[in-house]
Amino acid sequence: MATQIVMDHSGDMRHHFDPTDAHASAEARRRFETLIAAGFTAAVRMRPGDVRRLTAFDPHADETVFFPRLVGG
Repeated sequence: MATQIVMDHSGDMRHHFDPTDAHASAEARRRFETLIAAGFTAAVRMRPGDVRRLTAFDPHADETVFFPRLVGG
């Protein structure tokens, strides 16, 4: 089971999907593309202390975290 974690002002929302399920994987891909288009940054943990930024949907990533764009003031 793969997880997409979306961070926002209220905390986080987790979306679990089975990457072998075509419908669930397509929905996760749409979510990924929508969030990236909205300015979120996606990252996947490779191993403890090592993360990689994602620019394309990876259905095999166990856990993808989406961070909102930082706004300074």
